Amino acid sequence: MKFLVINGPNLNLLGVREPDIYGKEDYAALCSLINATAEELGVSVEIYQSNHEGDIVDKIQRAMGRADGIVINPAAYTHTSIAILDALKAVALPTVEVHLSDIHSREPFRNVSITGNAALKIIHGFGFKGYRQAMIYLKEQIEK
Repeated sequence: MKFLVINGPNLNLLGVREPDIYGKEDYAALCSLINATAEELGVSVEIYQSNHEGDIVDKIQRAMGRADGIVINPAAYTHTSIAILDALKAVALPTVEVHLSDIHSREPFRNVSITGNAALKIIHGFGFKGYRQAMIYLKEQIEK
């Protein structure tokens, strides 16, 4: 079983960008947690990060036939990207959306997830641990 984990804009700046919201651990620490979780679950994982919407769409499209499921943190594109939503719908892979912060307790514009309309579940507000939860949930859903 193979998962594609996609991280959107500014996640490469973890540890620097608003640490009071996103935490003090850096992107390498997040990738380590994702890899360790994949090993624990017995799945392979590809981790991808981009600040560019079209690159994320291309990556989602290339996942068709290559991945069994997607974990995605679209970051700011969560609230704006119909293109990412349409790509997720087109490939029809089981998807879990994850956010480090609690998107429902932040600015009103962050309360709406456009991309989440293609997700089996949205996990938010658990920091890095949310990725672990997302991967566990995704594996359970695929095995059903």
